[in-house]
Amino acid sequence: MKSRVMLLVLAGLAFGAASRITVVQAQAAPFASGSPPADVVATRPVASVVDDYVREALKSNLSLRAQSLTVERSFAALDAVRAHFFPTLALEARYSWSEGGRLLQLPLGDLMNPVYASLNQLLSAQGRPAEFTPIQNESFNFLRQREQDTRITVRQALYAPAIPAAVRVQSSLLEAAQFNRLAVARRLKRDVTVGYLDWLKATRTVGIVDASVALLAENVRVSESLYRNGKVTQDQVLRARAELLGVQQQLREARNGESQAKSYLNFLLNRSLDEPLQSAAIDAEITHTGRDLAQLRAVALANRPEVAQLDREVHAAQAQIQVARAALKPTLSLGVDAGTNDERYDFGYGRNFGTISLLLHWQFFDGGASEAEVHSERAEAHRAAVLRDALTQQIQLEVEQSLDNLTTSADSLATADARAAAARAGFRIASRKRDEGVINQVEFIDARSTLTSAELNLNVTRFELLARQAELDYATAAGTLPLEAL
Repeated sequence: MKSRVMLLVLAGLAFGAASRITVVQAQAAPFASGSPPADVVATRPVASVVDDYVREALKSNLSLRAQSLTVERSFAALDAVRAHFFPTLALEARYSWSEGGRLLQLPLGDLMNPVYASLNQLLSAQGRPAEFTPIQNESFNFLRQREQDTRITVRQALYAPAIPAAVRVQSSLLEAAQFNRLAVARRLKRDVTVGYLDWLKATRTVGIVDASVALLAENVRVSESLYRNGKVTQDQVLRARAELLGVQQQLREARNGESQAKSYLNFLLNRSLDEPLQSAAIDAEITHTGRDLAQLRAVALANRPEVAQLDREVHAAQAQIQVARAALKPTLSLGVDAGTNDERYDFGYGRNFGTISLLLHWQFFDGGASEAEVHSERAEAHRAAVLRDALTQQIQLEVEQSLDNLTTSADSLATADARAAAARAGFRIASRKRDEGVINQVEFIDARSTLTSAELNLNVTRFELLARQAELDYATAAGTLPLEAL
């Protein structure tokens, strides 16, 4: 009789504990399906939130800002080359003070005095007075002691084949820099999208694991109560504690992953690493349809900015060959000089001067330096073409891998969803059996662990599908960029 009473008492304790577990399970159920707490439930879709973050990143990301400065520098370089088409106007002034230098001797006396003497003798023979007096030799310094030279110069290139070739080089380099900036922007969009999805996945993982911690903590309390009353053996208590410790460790790792994901996304956005992020709803975002690989490859090769960038670099290298060849071609320019030259600053007749010149320069031989430069630029053009061919193959491989990964994730999502549904149904059955007292706590916890594992797998698979969709969009250059933010 006492044994039957004791069993009824223990059964009552077990039922009360089970009821408490049921309450904890009901509270934790929203987390088990990967939903956020009520205070952070989001209604905006992922695409809308990601677009806002992408715009913010395009405005503030430091790497993209540095690339924009590179484009600005390329614009300035192009303007500098185009300026050679226009004339140059300059003012040049020189004032000199000299001491010493070469002394030039003019032997005027030695040259003329014998002639004057002969003429004077002839005049004397005729009875006429001598009219020619001897003169002295003259000497003067080669350098003026004081001298100024002030002039305005104008130079205009009339024929210079290197100038238009250099303009083509800089134009191609400018376009290459612009496409490179666009490529950086697309990579930034992908990184922001994947980083935000990683943060969402981490937050929902924390919710799922946190619900398991609450349930297992209650299970430890109930198991200890049943053990004290002799209902279960100590090994079940130890197992409950071990499972709780394991899930607590998993929760710390999940929270660490959430913190790192948030810091990385804030880093891309160039703001405080602990800045809070906005949550989003994802159920309506998961769509997948069949894709044609050949069509995706063609779209990628036509739209990827990296291909266009290397095309422009090939064009720049080919134009650089023309610049090198122009070194052996003639150049013709017009020069105009006007100013004043005298011992002091003064203007007027005899001091002002003006000249107009045609300047021809034609270098026939430079020891092979120009030819070597041509060979160097030709090799650079071939190198850029090889890199372009290698990039096209790499892009095709990226498209194929991204499509395969997306297809696998889509198939895995259906499997993970079915697994989670089966685990939920099994847990509901185990809960009813537990309430009726037909299964022990070990079987109930196994059912709950199976459900938690299935929910975590569904959470990971769902966000993995979204991330791989973003990677395929990047590989094919799909979607639009908010270029107004660049």
